[in-house]
Amino acid sequence: MPQVVFFLIEHKNAMTDVRFERLSHPRRQGAWFELTFCSSLLYSLRMDEKIKALIQRLKEMERVLRLDAKRAEILLLDKKMEDPLFWEDKSIAQKVIAASNELKAWVVPLDELFRRLESVQALFPEAKESGDEPFLNELLLELEGIDSVLSELEVKKMLSGELDRLNCYLSINAGAGGTEACDWAEMLLRMYQRWATKKGWRVETLDCVEGEVAGIKSITLKLSAPFAYGYTKAEKGVHRLVRISPFDSNAKRHTSFASVDVIPEIEESLKIEIRPDQIRIDTYRSSGAGGQHVNVTDSAVRITHLETGITVACQAERSQLQNKETCLKLLKAKLYELELKKKEDKLKELGGEKKEIAWGSQIRNYVFQPYTLVKDTRTGHEVGNIQAVMDGAIDGFIFAYLKEFG
Repeated sequence: MPQVVFFLIEHKNAMTDVRFERLSHPRRQGAWFELTFCSSLLYSLRMDEKIKALIQRLKEMERVLRLDAKRAEILLLDKKMEDPLFWEDKSIAQKVIAASNELKAWVVPLDELFRRLESVQALFPEAKESGDEPFLNELLLELEGIDSVLSELEVKKMLSGELDRLNCYLSINAGAGGTEACDWAEMLLRMYQRWATKKGWRVETLDCVEGEVAGIKSITLKLSAPFAYGYTKAEKGVHRLVRISPFDSNAKRHTSFASVDVIPEIEESLKIEIRPDQIRIDTYRSSGAGGQHVNVTDSAVRITHLETGITVACQAERSQLQNKETCLKLLKAKLYELELKKKEDKLKELGGEKKEIAWGSQIRNYVFQPYTLVKDTRTGHEVGNIQAVMDGAIDGFIFAYLKEFG
C-alpha cells in the first residue's frame, strides 16, 4: 500500500508555512516525515495572479479616465505654454496651467504605475526560472506598492463632487466630560495633524481654545491640498473614546466624546453676499505663548452671523485685518454648507429619509480597554492596532467610507 502525505499550505505575509499530517500507512502510524517544498513555486503563482489583477485594474482606470484623450490634451496645453505671447493675459495663462496640472494629476501617477508594472513583468521570468526567493520577495513587495498607490487613485476617482477638490476647514469640539473630553479632543488633533503631514498637506491653526486643566475645548484647522475636502469629509461626525482615564485616581473606565466638523473652503468665484448689518464683529486679545505684539493688541477677531447664529473666530495672524478676512472666508464656507444642507434635507423629506448625525450617534469607536479596537459604525471597517490609528493611519477608514458613500 503506498504511503500518502496530507499537507496544508498557508500564506502568511508572502511566506509559506507547511503543516504535515501523520502518514496513513498502517505500519508507520505516529511517524512524522519531513517534506521539502519549493516555496518559490508559491511565490510564482501568487505573483502571476497579482500581475494579472493589476493589469486589469490599470486598464480599467485608463478606460474610465480616458487617459489617451488626457495625454493628447496635455500636449496641446504644453504647446500653448511654449508660445512667446502666452503670458500676455495672466488670467488666461493661469487657467491653462491649472487645467494642465489637473490633467497631469491623473496621467503622471498612472503612467508611472504602468512603467513600474512593466519593469516587474520584465524581471519576473528570470526570477521565476532561477528560484531566487529574496528577489521574488522584492518583486512581490513592489507589486504591493503598486497596488497601494492604485487603490488610492481608485478612491480619488470617486471624488467627483462639486466641492471635493477644494481645501477644507476641520473643527474639533470636546463633548461633555470636562478634562477627559478635552484630552480626547487633543488626541484627535494629534491624529489628524500626523495624517495630514504624512500626506504632505499644509496644516494651519486658525483658532484654538485650551482646556482648563489639559487638552483643548475646541480648535479649527485649515487643510490645504488637492481634494482635501473630498478625503476629510469622511471624518465628519461624533468620535467616541473608551479607556481607563489617566485623570481618575480610581483607574475607572471612562467614555468621552468629541465632534469633528469639516467644511470646504469656498472659492472666490462663488458669490455669497454678507451685508454689514447681518454680522457682529468682536475683537479680543489672542491667546498663546506671548511675544512681541502678541497678547498686546486686540488682533483676534470673532464674527457672529445674526440670522443663523453661526460664530467663527481667528487669531492665527498678527494683523486684525488678516484675521477678519480669514473669518469672513470661514463664515462664507459655513453659510454655503448650510444652504447645501437645506437642499439635502428637502430631498430627504421628499424621499422619506430622515437620518441625521446627532450627538451620541457616533461614527467611530476607539476602545483602549479592556481590548484595543477602532471600529467605524458606518462601514464596519475595523483596526486592532489602535496606536497606529492614533499616529495618523486612518486612510483605511476614509477609503472604506468613500467606497460605500463616496
